[in-house]
Amino acid sequence: MDTSYLIIIFSLSVLISYVFDLLSSRYKLPSVILLLALGMLMRQVTNYFAFQLPYVDTILPTLGTLGLILIVLEGALELELTGDKFGIIRRAFWSSLASILLTSLLMAALFYVLMEASFFKCLVAAMPFAVISSAVAVPGARTLNPLSREFIVYESSLSDILGVMIFNFLVYNASGGIFSILSFAKDTLIMVVISLICCFFLLYLISKISHHIKFLPIISVLFLVYAVSRIYQLSPLLLILVFGLFLNNTELFIRGRLDEIFKNDLFEKELDQFKNLTAEGAFIVRTFFFLLFGYASNVPALIETDALIVSFLLLLVLYAVRAGTLRFSLPGSINPVVFVAPRGLVTILLSLSIPDNLKLVGFRDGILTVMVILTALVMMLGVISYRETEPL
Repeated sequence: MDTSYLIIIFSLSVLISYVFDLLSSRYKLPSVILLLALGMLMRQVTNYFAFQLPYVDTILPTLGTLGLILIVLEGALELELTGDKFGIIRRAFWSSLASILLTSLLMAALFYVLMEASFFKCLVAAMPFAVISSAVAVPGARTLNPLSREFIVYESSLSDILGVMIFNFLVYNASGGIFSILSFAKDTLIMVVISLICCFFLLYLISKISHHIKFLPIISVLFLVYAVSRIYQLSPLLLILVFGLFLNNTELFIRGRLDEIFKNDLFEKELDQFKNLTAEGAFIVRTFFFLLFGYASNVPALIETDALIVSFLLLLVLYAVRAGTLRFSLPGSINPVVFVAPRGLVTILLSLSIPDNLKLVGFRDGILTVMVILTALVMMLGVISYRETEPL
């Protein structure tokens, strides 16, 4: 294909995604649904002209991983660890952890009954569906009251982190046993130490690099450490989370003499620039990820009876567990927070990364896409019907 046509396609994709984002803010329709629909439409157009985009199956997981890193970093850069926030952080943590564990266990039990596979394989298949997507939840909650929106930011960001860590633990420690748990704890501790070292090193770079290009090398270092850590089966998302929290809350960690070494007079301004770059990078990656995922989706598989029945059963489990955990986590009304539990990039990425030896035989391909669409629609309806009530 001519280079000019590729530039036109890329440029139009970004502009259309931006328009979708504006429409999402105005009409509450999640942009992820529009991007998936556009991707499916692109597939029909390319089929008509007997042309197929190459390397989609290879590009999709890579884009998803980059998007996951940027989305978690973007979320962590918004989290403030001040004293008055600890209450909501604690509630969000327990809500996300309890929701992931209970939802994955109940969904695994459902798969076990339906698929007659080993319970461990069912648990691995269920885990991705238990994770809330911050990439979809945070934009979807921006019209809610400040306290509800803040809770969703913390909860969805923590859900991404905890979900990926638990999933990696299951996949990399399939043999189970006490030694697997001890190894996981050791690897997590190692990752925390590496994260703290990287935090001080990267903060030093931010304050000392005078070149006009300074943030892309820093993000590249994060990508590099993430990839190396993943090769050694550590928990690299901890690095991203810790770095984002560290950078946005330096006043808690950098004081006195350290403040003079690691920070300069332009730090706050540069931090805002870094946040903007991260947000726009996440937007670009998210755009092409969902477009390609929609392009790669098998449209007839979305309307298969089996896929629809299983998807609706999963929805019942998902929102029943969410309502129960929020009752214990939030004082007052749980509306509309209970409806803001979309599945998205993390769910797709984890599902695609399940090893062949742990995949469920006969699992319908359309279930993944249907769950992403249905949970986004439930969020949209919940937000639209929302009326301002008492704060959290």
